[in-house]
Amino acid sequence: MPKVAVTDYTFPTLDIETSILQPLGVELVAWKEKRPAADLPQLVSDADFIITQFAPLNREVIASLQRAKIIVRYGIGVDNVDLEAARQKNIPVCNVPDYCIDEVADQTLAFILASTRGVVANSTAVHGGTWGLATGLDEMRTLRDLKVGVIGFGRIGREVAARLRAFKCQVLVHDPVVSGSDVERAGCTPRSLPDLLSEADVVTLHCPSTATTRNLINAESLARMKRGAILVNVARGDLVDPAALVAALREGQLSFAALDVYSPEPIPAGDPILQLNNALLSAHIASASVRAVRTLRETAAGLVAKAIRGEPLPNVVNGVK
Repeated sequence: MPKVAVTDYTFPTLDIETSILQPLGVELVAWKEKRPAADLPQLVSDADFIITQFAPLNREVIASLQRAKIIVRYGIGVDNVDLEAARQKNIPVCNVPDYCIDEVADQTLAFILASTRGVVANSTAVHGGTWGLATGLDEMRTLRDLKVGVIGFGRIGREVAARLRAFKCQVLVHDPVVSGSDVERAGCTPRSLPDLLSEADVVTLHCPSTATTRNLINAESLARMKRGAILVNVARGDLVDPAALVAALREGQLSFAALDVYSPEPIPAGDPILQLNNALLSAHIASASVRAVRTLRETAAGLVAKAIRGEPLPNVVNGVK
């Protein structure tokens, strides 16, 4: 009986996946909690099909695979999977690229509005018995007066830009693989990365984690930004150097940061970011909604079902046909 191995999952059960896959005559074996890479061969080495969420499928884990025909990631990013190692073993890696576009775009706007309107500080003050403006007047900003820089103009970046246009702000965009004319057709202004960083009042990240984007926001790039700018990250934690971020927040180079992702995750106890009042934090939940999670799970299981039936696979991200 072919084996489907689920390395880890954050859902209460795997009832959706089971309803899709068990009728196809496979054995579904799963570990709920994320485990270290050294433990994973015990589960996946003899698996025919693998679904993973956050577990590290590194080169060593992939080298242990004896029968794998597909690796599916619960999510858009695939930075927990060694794509090249899988390609060398002719194992296609698939993601779910379009399950939470609106949710993440909405979270981005929530972060931007909370950051520019002092939402948390003013709510906290009222709960504490204080009536009146809880921040400096200069911290209460109007979006139509601001320039917002969007780094990454894929599905989510475009939806963020579309929402921002309704607030009448100028939207600057940097994406090295998107043409300037494409950006302009969306009602935005193309910029080089250095120019976007120096001009934007708010910078929001929507690019994948790759060798060229990791630590994209570091001490040097933060120094390029306007003093008092705001940084929003709902993409991947390793896009931002955490030590440089904390220093910029402490020194006032950034006035505020709103983060749904961090490096590492979960944020360790005692991390200095947890002590900063000008950091708004959530626990990698921007993609969450009932509809999005159901779509994610149905699509991931559906990709495995296609592989079981020998059908062509969509969403292959490592070039294996």
